[in-house]
Amino acid sequence: TMIATQYVAKAPADGYTILFVTDSFAVNPSLYRNVPYDPARDFTPVTAIAHLNQVLVVHSGVPANDLKSLIAYAKANPGKLNYASTGNGTSNHLSFELFKSMTGTAITHVPYKGSAPAVTDLIAGQVQVMFDNTPNVLPQVKAGKLKAIAVTSAKRSVTTPELPTIAEAGLPGFEAITWYGMAAPAGTPPAIIKKLNAEVVKLLHMPDVKERLLATGTEASGTTPEEFAAYIKSETVKWAKVVKASGARAD
Repeated sequence: TMIATQYVAKAPADGYTILFVTDSFAVNPSLYRNVPYDPARDFTPVTAIAHLNQVLVVHSGVPANDLKSLIAYAKANPGKLNYASTGNGTSNHLSFELFKSMTGTAITHVPYKGSAPAVTDLIAGQVQVMFDNTPNVLPQVKAGKLKAIAVTSAKRSVTTPELPTIAEAGLPGFEAITWYGMAAPAGTPPAIIKKLNAEVVKLLHMPDVKERLLATGTEASGTTPEEFAAYIKSETVKWAKVVKASGARAD
C-alpha cells in the first residue's frame, strides 16, 4: 500500500489523482519504521466508503460458546490457546492484540501467509481461535466446522445479525473493522473535495451498490470529509497504542 500512497501524496492536487485507502492507511505509520508520507499532512480525506466486519471464531473443540466463557477459559489456561492471523501487522493480528490487551489474556500468535492456510489449521485444531473477515469464515461456521462467537463492529452486522458484537457480549469499547475510504492529495481545493464526496456518497446510497457490497459481506458507509478525517485520526492513535504495546513490526 505504501508505494501507491506515496505516489498520490506527491501527485498534483487537482482532483484527478485520488487514493483508495484501507485501515492500513492509519496503521502503517506506527507499524513501519520509515513511512514516506504522513496521512494527516499529505492528504485530504474525501469520505469513508465501506467497512467489513471481522468475526471471532474458535475451533469446535474449544469449550466456549460465548465471549465470557472464552475469556474465562483463556484466563484459566494461560498460553494454552494459539490464535491465527493472516500475517504480521495485518488487521486481524492487531485486532487480536487489542483483544488480549483489553482482556488480560495470554494467547500465542501464530502468523500465516493468508486466510486460507490459517482457517484450514483452525478447522484442524492446530490453532484454536482467530479473527477473520466475515466472508472467509462464515461458510465454515454454517457448515458446523467452526463456532462463531461475536463480530468486531460497534453495531451488529446486517450480514450476521444473529451474532452479538464483542462490545455487547462483554467487552465494552471494543471495535476493530476493516475499512475503506477515499483521500486526495493535501491542498486539493475544497470545491473539488466537496464534489467528489457528494458523487461517491450518492453512489453508496444506491440500492444496487449496497446489495453488491453486502454480497461480499461489506457494508456501505458514506461520511463527510470532516467525519472521515476525525475517524482516521482516532484510528491512528488507537492502533499506535496497540502496535507499541504488542511490539508488532512489519519490516
